[in-house]
Amino acid sequence: MTRTLGATAAGGSAAQEPPVLDVKSLRKVFNAGRPDERTAIDDVSFTIAKGEFVCVVGPSGAGKTTLLRCISGLAAPSSGTVRFEGRDLTAVPDEIGVVFQDYGRSLFPWFTNGRNIALPLRARKVARPERDKRVREVLEAVGLGHVEKQYPWQLSGGMQQRVAIARTLSYRPDLLLMDEPFASVDAQTRFDLEDLILRVRKDAGITVVLVTHDIDEAIYLADRIVVLTGSPSRVREILEVPLGPDRDQVTTRSSEEFLALRKHLLSLVMPQ
Repeated sequence: MTRTLGATAAGGSAAQEPPVLDVKSLRKVFNAGRPDERTAIDDVSFTIAKGEFVCVVGPSGAGKTTLLRCISGLAAPSSGTVRFEGRDLTAVPDEIGVVFQDYGRSLFPWFTNGRNIALPLRARKVARPERDKRVREVLEAVGLGHVEKQYPWQLSGGMQQRVAIARTLSYRPDLLLMDEPFASVDAQTRFDLEDLILRVRKDAGITVVLVTHDIDEAIYLADRIVVLTGSPSRVREILEVPLGPDRDQVTTRSSEEFLALRKHLLSLVMPQ
């Protein structure tokens, strides 16, 4: 069962604006024409409206990261189209920010946290006063206003991931793509980071797509969930999550609606 994504987003109605992201018949084949040819993604389609928070889940090896790379412009699909804000996506545009799971490797240990955050701003030739202002703003936004002069290696894993998120937010992307961003931290830090990204999404008004293997996380965060089949992946179902904009780790996760969604989502991703 597949339901089309894009009815009502948290930030407004999809009918009022063109989708931020429009994926049609996306297919990704590795080693095409060779004996070891492998189809990772086969005929995946969905749209995402402005302001939505969409999670992508599926069985292990379903091609979730490959899909994210294709919709970010980091990898070219073998066929099908990806359109971002109405134009064909052929490279990573400045309006898209990407946060990966391996945040430790994405931060330069010999640069201060502030300088790490300023790197994409320098690449975009943002003037020094504006760079400094944005660094302070995004560090405050992720609750780390005091670490600008410190180095990544002086911070915990959860704090380093906050710095990585702050760096992406510094150039004010329209679309934030996240690949298992909280998988390498402990449970309490994970909950804190989930609430952080919900708050940042609300305050900044950005659209978010987050790949996760954790179905509870997907339900807690998302307005909608794209459920993939096993490899080669197709869209099995697009699930609406009507939990409202105000969510709490204890109250939301223990609600009957959350538990019903969890049961249904488990039935979709567990091996049959």
